[in-house]
Amino acid sequence: MTASTAPMIDPFGRRIDYLRVSVTDRCDFRCTYCMAEDMTFLPKKDLLTLEELDRLCTAFVEKGVRKLRLTGGEPLVRKNIMHLVRELSRHLKSGALEELTLTTNGSQLARFADELADCGVRRLNVSLDTLDPDKFRAITRWGHFGKVMDGLEAAERAGLKLKINAVALKDFNDGEIPDMLRWAHGRGMDMTVIETMPMGEIDADRTDQYLPLSLLRARLENEFTLTDIPFKTGGPARYVEVAETGGRLGFITPMTHNFCESCNRVRLTCTGTLYMCLGQEDAADLRQPLRASEGNELLHAAIDAAIGRKPKGHDFVIDRRTNRPSVSRHMSVTGG
Repeated sequence: MTASTAPMIDPFGRRIDYLRVSVTDRCDFRCTYCMAEDMTFLPKKDLLTLEELDRLCTAFVEKGVRKLRLTGGEPLVRKNIMHLVRELSRHLKSGALEELTLTTNGSQLARFADELADCGVRRLNVSLDTLDPDKFRAITRWGHFGKVMDGLEAAERAGLKLKINAVALKDFNDGEIPDMLRWAHGRGMDMTVIETMPMGEIDADRTDQYLPLSLLRARLENEFTLTDIPFKTGGPARYVEVAETGGRLGFITPMTHNFCESCNRVRLTCTGTLYMCLGQEDAADLRQPLRASEGNELLHAAIDAAIGRKPKGHDFVIDRRTNRPSVSRHMSVTGG
């Protein structure tokens, strides 16, 4: 093993083996807790090419990344995205990568599910906050519920394992979570609920949206028997088994329970910026060393320097006094 391909160990002894890559900041939805309706996206000239994204991801795989997740925005709206997926799948075939997966809103799955499965993708996270078509249109602004349902069915036919990610929003979908849970588990899908995070200026007041998952869990325990289990997928969710459905439910709690002590991941944007923490502004520019030479020595050195400053945790806050986002960039920039 050379110094350039040595494992990535952060200052707190955590081994970094999970990379999330935002392949685009663009999305075909405008979810109210994620984006303003009138978003200004990055100029296309600022984006890394698909070949550069492949080279960057490969550098991380060489340094010990075992799980790679493509995100956005909506990753499947990036032009020719399946070229990148197919290129990255070579690391699955070689055994260097354990898993290649995506987080998607489901709108493009009817088109791409079969090809994703053919590339070695085995499971997907699908963001879905309601099963009510009218509420779905309201929360996504531009989304078509039927199109997402068609995408889920296409993914199931292709043999892809699905997990539903729902952001818990006070007075919007909190009363619907029990029915969503029964629906997801009834189709063999796991489900995860997520606290809304203070990232980027949006049109809504996040103090009106924020629902602590500790409160949601207490409500769910009026209907379900929830047992904590040690199941892990590599992300920050803490899982319970639901006795009545036989399925798993995850809780992602950046606000009420800081999940940073076991953080094994970093996030790369479509411009080549590496964020060591979702909830901090500190970042490293990998585009410059990527483009500065044919070899990867400069790139590996830049990655090592960045991992050497990975913080212990984030500082998310939502309250009436802190009505500004904790982090100025939108979630779609960093990748869900």
